Amino acid sequence: MLDNKIAIVTGASRGIGRAIALTLASYGASVIVNYNGSKEKAEEVVNEIKSKGGTASVYQADASDFEAVKTMFADVVKEYGKIDILVNNAGITRDNLILKMTEEEFDAVIDTNLKGVFNCLKQASRIMLKQKSGRIINISSVVGVIGNPGQVNYSAAKAGVIGMTKSLAKELGSRGITVNAVAPGYINTDMTAVLGDELKQKVTDNIPLRRLGEVADIAETVAFLASEKAAYITGQTIQVDGGLGI
Repeated sequence: MLDNKIAIVTGASRGIGRAIALTLASYGASVIVNYNGSKEKAEEVVNEIKSKGGTASVYQADASDFEAVKTMFADVVKEYGKIDILVNNAGITRDNLILKMTEEEFDAVIDTNLKGVFNCLKQASRIMLKQKSGRIINISSVVGVIGNPGQVNYSAAKAGVIGMTKSLAKELGSRGITVNAVAPGYINTDMTAVLGDELKQKVTDNIPLRRLGEVADIAETVAFLASEKAAYITGQTIQVDGGLGI
């Protein structure tokens, strides 16, 4: 499905990003596993892909650093000759109620989760416009759609990602480039593992499907959007949340 495609997945060393990298590789894509601080975890992802006969490499770059991102994209094009797929997954949380949230907590989340997406979109757009082809998938969140107490910073960033997705889809569509977003709900990852049983049950009770999602649910949706099967879908936000955001 993705044979001979070159994909960059940001924040791919663990969780949803890891699952996306492994899934894209399983469909034939050569995957650049981007990470910021988790080198060992990123190398584990690459080794797993290679052990299954796939192609992958690691690349360290802080998504919030404009110049570092610019260099990463230039290096990938120099090595592989093109970039077919970009998955903007890198993100952090600094949760706090607004009365306690510091400026640093707000800025850190906006810098990585929103500006980091901009940094990658800018570099990918230039490359894909020349190619007259490409698939961009931005990882948003259900809280960017419905909000969440204690996550003013995260919700703002993820809502902003949806806005950028729609705008860029209009900018790039005439060149055959699609831009879509995936908005995960509560997914079984390290981030949700720290939730207490009582809170987890409360969350589950609010989900029509009555369960948390799995990383594969997100990864398979991304793979579909990256494929030719989704060639006529652009500017959309697909909520993979078990119905939480209805």
